[in-house]
Amino acid sequence: MSKTTRATQALAKAGVSFTVHTYDYDPTADRVGIQAAEALGENPARVLKTLMAEVDGKPVCVIVPSDREVSMKKLAGAFKGKSANMMKPADAERLTGFVVGGISPFGQKKQVPTAIEEQALAHDAVYMNGGQRGLQVRLSPRDVVTALKAIAAPVVA
Repeated sequence: MSKTTRATQALAKAGVSFTVHTYDYDPTADRVGIQAAEALGENPARVLKTLMAEVDGKPVCVIVPSDREVSMKKLAGAFKGKSANMMKPADAERLTGFVVGGISPFGQKKQVPTAIEEQALAHDAVYMNGGQRGLQVRLSPRDVVTALKAIAAPVVA
């Protein structure tokens, strides 16, 4: 497994301090983020999942703890929209250039507006997908906000 991906290259280019962690990705896992947390021996609240959605028909990225679900109403509100829905997996792959299970908010083919669950900022470090299945990066959630120009908002159900 390569530890250099578009995501890790984007983080390095942005000057973000991070470490790379690998784990055995289980393609049969019901919840990829929970499986990653268990494999890394981490609290699921510190292992964040990257989801692609649409607010009023426009693509957005949303980052939430792996043990939580996104509230579509709160997500729409975070982007001052009326409605939100999850993006179809094939559309998410096409837009980001990453495969489902390996979607990172960093290094996407087309950067889209991003929201991170504000509770994630309470941690000194979090894990996020590093751009391929079985690869996580550990970094400061504040660096995530800065690097992605993300908004921190309450977006979980």
